[in-house]
Amino acid sequence: MKIMTCPINGPRPVSEFVYGGALREMPDPNSASDAQWAHYVFDRDGAPGVKKEWWCHAPSNTWFIAERDTARDVVLRVHLYGEE
Repeated sequence: MKIMTCPINGPRPVSEFVYGGALREMPDPNSASDAQWAHYVFDRDGAPGVKKEWWCHAPSNTWFIAERDTARDVVLRVHLYGEE
């Protein structure tokens, strides 16, 4: 069984977690061009490597950031948003 660590609840089975997408900075809604919005909404980097991603521990509804090496399928670090 694969285990993932929740920053609040500790190690848990990976089946308790939901992937929320890549951590990306949203453009300023008041000044972004159409091209900037299109890039934000549609362009993704699918190359293997270390990614920062949103994850949720579903039973506790705890959202956090996981730094994950997608080439090796290994979670390197987890932390709550804002706790860099």
